[in-house]
Amino acid sequence: MTAGGEEEARVEGYWDIDRLVAELGAVRSRWRAAQRHHAEYGAEGFPSRANIAKIMLSLCGALFPLRLGPSFVRLHNEDAFVAETLQTVLSRLYGQIRLELIYAMKDASAEAIDAQAARIIGGFAQSLPGLRELLDSDVEAAFLGDPAARSVDEVLICYPSMLAIIHHRLAHRLHDLGAPLVARIVSEIAHSKTGIDIHPGAKIGRSFFVDHGTGVVIGETAIVGDRVRLYQGVTLGARSFPADEKGALEKALPRHPIVEDDVVIYAGATILGRIIVGSRSVIGGNVWLTDSVPADSHVRQARAQYEITSRVEVSAPHRVHALTEADGQGFADNI
Repeated sequence: MTAGGEEEARVEGYWDIDRLVAELGAVRSRWRAAQRHHAEYGAEGFPSRANIAKIMLSLCGALFPLRLGPSFVRLHNEDAFVAETLQTVLSRLYGQIRLELIYAMKDASAEAIDAQAARIIGGFAQSLPGLRELLDSDVEAAFLGDPAARSVDEVLICYPSMLAIIHHRLAHRLHDLGAPLVARIVSEIAHSKTGIDIHPGAKIGRSFFVDHGTGVVIGETAIVGDRVRLYQGVTLGARSFPADEKGALEKALPRHPIVEDDVVIYAGATILGRIIVGSRSVIGGNVWLTDSVPADSHVRQARAQYEITSRVEVSAPHRVHALTEADGQGFADNI
């Protein structure tokens, strides 16, 4: 046996692999028995995050072929590319949805699962033209709302918020149609790429714009109206989490804000609970808001108290005194 082989044999002697496998199997069995009412996904398969990421990339290309599609797409072959892409990507998405339904409908027949998956993918496919029109309004809102944007193409290609919004629009449709796990995977793919966390259950109106975007959080039951603009670090979150008699958190209760039309929320603002931010309101940066505000409100932080002092004196007082006490040298004039 080689020296390397001797070392491998010696290291393996530190554990009993059969015992480890048996004990891990017992732990899994206890967990599944205890959690049977919301058992693990994956008994028959599991939607693949890697595969769904590829599907979303292709869907982005099908929705915006000349800007987000491959480089060979031109006006003359645009429709052919979209047709071929959708034929492939919708079939693959159907497979991911079916994997989710095998778990969610564990007592149903294969025929019932196939029928439900077909309903979901059919409804999703039919909604794509409307989603493209909705996304066009988001692109235009970003272009009109950001003086740094030089074209709508720049917005679509460069802005991370557009990537997050495209994923959210697709995820929200899947969520509404009955594929919440696949929808959540879609939203988390965008979250990991952009730092913008939008739950697929959140309802967001037309012409939505997130400027910069990093750190934005929008919770599951949030409702956002038309022409709303958010800046980085904004949270539309929950203030409390009710629990049932066993201490488990109650799910899907309305617990996130309602933001009406034409609202602007500046960087770092935190808005919590099932409150209403009235139309045309402006919420200032770093505001902490837990109460509803009427339409046309302007909410700002309390004015900070501060004192302006000499930067030099604060940073090096001994040098300031030495220079100002010097006779006839004129050093103080040059500080």
